[in-house]
Amino acid sequence: MANTYGKVSGTLEEIDDAYGKVSGVWKEADEIYGKVSGVWKLVFAAFQAGSIQTLSSGSGTFAVPQGANAVHIQAAVGGGGGAVTGADYDKAGGESSGAGGGSGAYVSDKVFSVTQGETISYSIGSGGAAGNSGSKFNISASGGASTTLSGSTAGTLFALTGGGGSSGTGGGVQGPLRTNNAGSPGAATISGTVITSGTFRDSDGTTKNVTTLTSGPVGSFNQSGNGAVGSNNGNCGGDNCRIGGSTGAASYDGNVAGGSGGSSSGSGTNGTAGTRGSGGGGGAAQVNSGSTSGAAGGSGEVRYRFLRVQ
Repeated sequence: MANTYGKVSGTLEEIDDAYGKVSGVWKEADEIYGKVSGVWKLVFAAFQAGSIQTLSSGSGTFAVPQGANAVHIQAAVGGGGGAVTGADYDKAGGESSGAGGGSGAYVSDKVFSVTQGETISYSIGSGGAAGNSGSKFNISASGGASTTLSGSTAGTLFALTGGGGSSGTGGGVQGPLRTNNAGSPGAATISGTVITSGTFRDSDGTTKNVTTLTSGPVGSFNQSGNGAVGSNNGNCGGDNCRIGGSTGAASYDGNVAGGSGGSSSGSGTNGTAGTRGSGGGGGAAQVNSGSTSGAAGGSGEVRYRFLRVQ
């Protein structure tokens, strides 16, 4: 459908909203039709929100559609940090748990001002790799990458850094026990113009207030913040003691769980990977085979849709 124009003080301007009198009361028009070669055709439709779109990897661009003036970020998060293996020793007086990775910074149900037709650029932060190769007594996992969103007109809307990877440093096969360090939290920088009031036409055709947007992971409107630190079980005391791996940090203000730490029972289990920007779980120590592996952090994401806020 082509753009619709009307004269305002003698100048043609594009119509964003149209009103007509119904029983003497001005009401917003949902649709306007005009005759083209004797056939009625739709020439104007008020902007209606679409469905949520998900970006889960990579980078690229997309355009703000005609009629939209805002983007609803239902969820966005930086990549979660990876976790390291557990460490078993030879008569060092203890064993080491793999510390958990940190989680990425987040946005949940936040609405930013944009301009129709502008180009939006995005980059989705990957999760950090686990640290399992090389010396288990001096090892580090990778941190998650940043998730960013910016507009050609609006500038940077937000930058969400990833969670840090965990590490185990300063140990040796016969001691000392290594120092275990949990992954650090990602940091949120909100730079765009945030919309906190107004109404929009939702995908079901009803008019709603932006404050009703609570479908994101946090469950309340206009939320953003830093990630969290991974857990750290440290070292257990005594040769051949058993210690489980540490849990990765939860993302979205504790609403998306981090990866589980590996079990130290029997032959043991590896840590599990984080999801949606949460940290990876660390490996266990002194299982039947020695120690188990840590896991990767969860990838970042952006879940969005466009609105026209009045």
